[in-house]
Amino acid sequence: MLLKDRVAIVTGSGGGLGRCHALYLASQGARVVVNDLAEAAAQGVVDEIVAAGGQARAAAGSVTDVDAVQAMVDAAMQAWGRIDILVNNAGILRDKSFAKMTMDDFRLVVDVHLMGAAICSKAVWEIMRAQTYGRIVMTTSSSGLYGNFGQANYGAAKLAQVGLMQTLAIEGAKYDIKVNALAPTAATQMTAGILSEEVLKGLDPALVSPGLLALVSEDAPTRAILCAGAGHFATSNITLTQGVRIGGAEDAGEQLIARWGEASDRAGEAVPAFGFQQAAQEMASAGVEGPVTA
Repeated sequence: MLLKDRVAIVTGSGGGLGRCHALYLASQGARVVVNDLAEAAAQGVVDEIVAAGGQARAAAGSVTDVDAVQAMVDAAMQAWGRIDILVNNAGILRDKSFAKMTMDDFRLVVDVHLMGAAICSKAVWEIMRAQTYGRIVMTTSSSGLYGNFGQANYGAAKLAQVGLMQTLAIEGAKYDIKVNALAPTAATQMTAGILSEEVLKGLDPALVSPGLLALVSEDAPTRAILCAGAGHFATSNITLTQGVRIGGAEDAGEQLIARWGEASDRAGEAVPAFGFQQAAQEMASAGVEGPVTA
């Protein structure tokens, strides 16, 4: 078992995909904190894990509640003395076209998905730094990576988690904290009204959870975006094309329109290791030498 004696927190794991994550990590030897808004739901998953011979604790509370998250982390530390894995899985949907969406619904979704992930990650960050080991998984979505009608709030929050992943992975590198993102396709309560019944049958959430093992094991990558569904796994990347230098001519905008094909040509595109590599590429094209810094 690759996760023997590791301690994992899985948010929103009282049912659906989170429950499958918690059960899977426990089957790999991890001791699991099962978080959910509903205490009974969390305890039900704990009971399943214990019945199968694993170790688990229930932690009721919202990921947007700083005090509740801290209490969950403190209880795990008191019980097991470390936290190795955090899976930011908790989420909600408030789907509507942008024209019909209220800003309250936009804020709520961003608050749960993005701020919830940030609050939970912050709560374990110093622990992971001190023990020089940590694995954090953000839950992103194809809605954020590629867009989906009626999910402007959800898509924005999900792609924002990728941005959070990118920087936390850079900041955590010297402490062996690896941060990745999982983009699941699974039949859950959240997808019940979106996909057809036939499609949902093939998207058992239990087929997604094995993808976690690659993202949280000792030899995990960092800054990976793993897309998983129906037993299929692929990675997604945010790339930068070689582009074209136009300069500051008066008609630069018109030139860009004329040369759009060159600017967007994907031949030789790269996955930047840092955000400043965009600026470095731009300055190099202008013949400016030396490192680009903040």
